Amino acid sequence: MTWAQRLKRVFGIDIETCSVCGGAMRILACSQDPVVIEKILAHLHEAPVRDAKAAAAQAARPPPSRAAPQRRSSAEPTGAAQLA
Repeated sequence: MTWAQRLKRVFGIDIETCSVCGGAMRILACSQDPVVIEKILAHLHEAPVRDAKAAAAQAARPPPSRAAPQRRSSAEPTGAAQLA
C-alpha cells in the first residue's frame, strides 16, 4: 500500500484525484528535507497567483480570526444615555 493510499484510507484525503475537476493526478515528487520544504513554502507565499481558480480559492478564504468583543461593565451607560 502506498502512502497516498494510506492517506485516503486513514484520513479520507485523496491526493490522487483533483478536487476541482475530479480528474486523475499523479505524484511527481516527494520532499522530506525540511530545508527544501521551507524554501518551497517561502516561494509559494511570495509568488503571485497566476491561475484564476487558485485566485478564486484564495479570495474565498475567510479573514483572519479576531478577538471576541469585550463585555461592557454594568456601570457603563448604553444607548441614548451615552449621548447625554
